[in-house]
Amino acid sequence: MIYKLLALNIDGTLLKNNGRLERGTKEAIEFVKKKDVYITLMTGRNFMSAKKVAKALKLDSFLITFHGAVIGRSLDEKLYESMIPSEKAFNIVQILENFDCNIRLLHERYSLGNRKKIQNNMVAKTILTYGDPFFYPTQFVDSLGDVLRDEPIDVAKIDVFFASEEEQENAVETLQNAFTGIQLKKQQQGRIEILPSGVSKLNGLMRIGKELNISLKEMVVIGDGMDDIPAIEAAGLGVAMGNAPNEVKKAANWVTRSNEQLGVAYMIKEHFRKQQRPEFLQKIRIAEQK
Repeated sequence: MIYKLLALNIDGTLLKNNGRLERGTKEAIEFVKKKDVYITLMTGRNFMSAKKVAKALKLDSFLITFHGAVIGRSLDEKLYESMIPSEKAFNIVQILENFDCNIRLLHERYSLGNRKKIQNNMVAKTILTYGDPFFYPTQFVDSLGDVLRDEPIDVAKIDVFFASEEEQENAVETLQNAFTGIQLKKQQQGRIEILPSGVSKLNGLMRIGKELNISLKEMVVIGDGMDDIPAIEAAGLGVAMGNAPNEVKKAANWVTRSNEQLGVAYMIKEHFRKQQRPEFLQKIRIAEQK
């Protein structure tokens, strides 16, 4: 099989735990590019944050961001977009503000959060993954409901951090009973992500594949999270990072080293080393036919 597309998760896959992108990983990406393999990033991050990583890798490809809610080369050149409408976002916030939680509304170009302080260090950790505040500013307000009433916005994703798992469970049950057209992803340590229905990394890959005429079987997917599993299972070659949970490893065809051990670079050297450029193979076929 000649693989034509390589899809990479960012956090826990491309980047080390300290957020660094190592030179060895950059060199491996450059190596694959020279074999005419299309490289995309698939992430829950906002577009601007993902674009910053893509720029460091010298990629000008379609990026799958917000778990697939926004796909494009830039915010002005989108392949696909699915947002939570402003009225629904307002109604969701109205319910969430009755719980002990921190809410983050993620728009394409900025985020809005409530100032409510809860005892959950995941909030501080997650803020660090949203990218440079210069590129993706965050504004904190006392009441999100009041702000949205005056200035309604469509959002790509809503992140919610709860003070306890009990609060998380109660909120999830309430939202599921109250709304259609959204999906709720429960994460560790009392966090949930609220996304438009039909949004996923796998669907994002399928949309890019359709645009580029590349089938899923011609793709390599490397990831480390539970939300990477459908894409890993559907790809021609699904790869789990060494730091991934066992469920992700079981879904993969191959397990590489951890992100701390530059698992992406290791996998690329092992699997793409012998793959030739499609143009070269075509020339060989023509020569053999003669």
